Amino acid sequence: MYRFLKKYKIIDYFFISFGAAIMAIGIGIFLVDAKVVPGGVSGLSMSVHYLSNNTIPVGVSIWILNIPLYIWGVRELGKQFGVRTFVGFTLNSFFIDFFRGDIPGIDFVRLQDTDTIQGLLHNDFLFLILIGAALLGLGLGIIFKFNATTGGSDIIAAIMQKKYGIKPGHAIMITDFCVIAIAGIIIQLKDLSAERTALTLTLYALFLLFISSRLVDTIIDGFDYARVAYIISDKHKEIGVKIMDEMSRGATALKARGLYRDTEREIIFTIITLKEVTRLTELIKEIDPDAFVIINNVHEVLGRGFRRRI
Repeated sequence: MYRFLKKYKIIDYFFISFGAAIMAIGIGIFLVDAKVVPGGVSGLSMSVHYLSNNTIPVGVSIWILNIPLYIWGVRELGKQFGVRTFVGFTLNSFFIDFFRGDIPGIDFVRLQDTDTIQGLLHNDFLFLILIGAALLGLGLGIIFKFNATTGGSDIIAAIMQKKYGIKPGHAIMITDFCVIAIAGIIIQLKDLSAERTALTLTLYALFLLFISSRLVDTIIDGFDYARVAYIISDKHKEIGVKIMDEMSRGATALKARGLYRDTEREIIFTIITLKEVTRLTELIKEIDPDAFVIINNVHEVLGRGFRRRI
């Protein structure tokens, strides 16, 4: 069953949909009414929403603004901006308007009007923004993890890299900064926030951008759940045997030459879980207190004894 679902990409599209829904809650429920924009097409759509006195739904605006960018991306970059990107920004647009009750016939949803959200908006604004940033970053990270995007500044960044050699990170940063600045000007000119100044909201937006981008990186790269250890010791054989027998972990001997003493030696290489680090170091100290040990983070391990990341 799993192979069938994987073969036809059903699992991929399930998680893309799930990521789009989480991202939509972060934007539509936590950020729109707070007037803290996340940058990109989502932030630009929020600006359009404010300019229209809240008459143009954010999701509709996101979808309309993404269409020309999507067509441009397909022409310039080919199939890499294919079905998954279209699905990504379409679902994100739909879920934003769905959760906000902006779709005709289901306007009773309106999660942003619940007591919890309103209480955070008026009494704990920073926590509201933190939750919005976390949901935005988590949803976007899941979407990226399954080889999709939500369009917008991602397409612009890819095109700018191809045509002008500008790094994607720089292009996205410039685009998002411009969108946040535009939103701040609109909020200031229309006097949309009585409780906080436009500059304060702009600073919150920059803070939001930092938090969500870090979370996206974490989702894509994975949490550090394993460690790689390099062990340099004259008693490498004993240490290797102990690792295999007492810890039930594999160990590999790498041929090396110490330049200081110009002697041939073997370096023990092994992968362990985070919980096993202390046990490994204690085991090494028992055999050779003078052993030289290097332990590094590992983001992905494929093989026996380690769970596979999705």
